[in-house]
Amino acid sequence: MKNQRVLVIGGSSGIGEATALRAANAGAAVTIASRTPERLNSALQRLPPGVLTQELDVRSASEVDSFFKSHAPWNHVILAGSSTQVGTVKSLPLDQAQDGTQSKFWGAYHVGRSALICKGGSLTFVSGVYAQRPNVNAVLQGALNAAVEGLMRGLALELAPAGIRVNAVSPSTTATPLWDRLGPEGREAKFTSMRQRLLTGQVAAADDIAHAILFVATNPSTTGSTVLVDGGDALV
Repeated sequence: MKNQRVLVIGGSSGIGEATALRAANAGAAVTIASRTPERLNSALQRLPPGVLTQELDVRSASEVDSFFKSHAPWNHVILAGSSTQVGTVKSLPLDQAQDGTQSKFWGAYHVGRSALICKGGSLTFVSGVYAQRPNVNAVLQGALNAAVEGLMRGLALELAPAGIRVNAVSPSTTATPLWDRLGPEGREAKFTSMRQRLLTGQVAAADDIAHAILFVATNPSTTGSTVLVDGGDALV
């Protein structure tokens, strides 16, 4: 990836940060984007020198469009972050459901619509295992992940004449700071439960998902694909 320009949206923590680190270590010129300046500044302390930051809220179609028009085309664009709430359809407040839809699906749509990508480049989304295996307490997340994967396949067809590949990576529970909200004991209980049910017997590290993201981003024969990196979660 030497000298290739890589944009990681949601690159200020978790899977996105791990992807930015891998790309930077592979020689790419990396920019991470997020709507939270504090997280961007914090991530810079952990990432290699030379990584750039950009505030960007993908929920805003006009902001996404202006951002891409003000930058040169990218070799690879990766949308790794979104904000959604869990809950049953009956219990999840409608305003939270709508905000999650705006972040996860419409954010991906806005990026897919406006991103300027070089010929031979790629666009990669991160979906999630609930697209394949619905969960009663995360019905909306499953629907949104499935919608993102459907969008990905359509964009793979639409952007193919321009020489742009489009893919998705679908993780299960991943060891990221997202789970810190449970506290140390709650986090470990969650991971222990997942290790017991997953076929691999282990919870994925953020770098495991980043590895898959850069595989689909750089493999010239991969487009229209959803790559599951879920420890077999979709099967159990």
